[in-house]
Amino acid sequence: MTMPFWPDETDLAILNALQDDLPLVSRPWEAIAGRLGITEPDLLARMKKMEDAKIIRGISPVLESRPLGLHAATLAALRVPEERLDEVAPIISSYPEVSHNFRRDHEWSLWFTIAAQDRESLKGVLDEILERTGIPARDAIDLPTVNRIKIDVRFSFIQKKTREVTDGLH
Repeated sequence: MTMPFWPDETDLAILNALQDDLPLVSRPWEAIAGRLGITEPDLLARMKKMEDAKIIRGISPVLESRPLGLHAATLAALRVPEERLDEVAPIISSYPEVSHNFRRDHEWSLWFTIAAQDRESLKGVLDEILERTGIPARDAIDLPTVNRIKIDVRFSFIQKKTREVTDGLH
């Protein structure tokens, strides 16, 4: 019986580093390894182990859509029968305006984001998705972005040392 992979402190430091900053240099892995005090081959081997264990599923940039001319965005959800999820999800993913989609165990089972030049173009993409999938408009939710609030989602894998705070009440 094979034991599941469990990350050690160095692996956890790698996970933290990968969330912080991928340096835009010719050898980013070497730069990250140097910051962590390990070798580039060790970093790459550890990343591969974590990828194989499904801890790391990808490394990609976070892009801001407005400078790219995409001024309208929405979070959409569809009521998709369980037996159609594997058919509908790839149709949604085929649109360049869709950044990602994800399944939820809920009545509204398939969620995705769309970004487009303007609201009219965005509505056209959503309407075309509904037409191609045969999902009726009553089984779709369109939650347009009103105010963009970017939250930096990161997981902290290493406990940071904190100062002891005493209030004199021992």
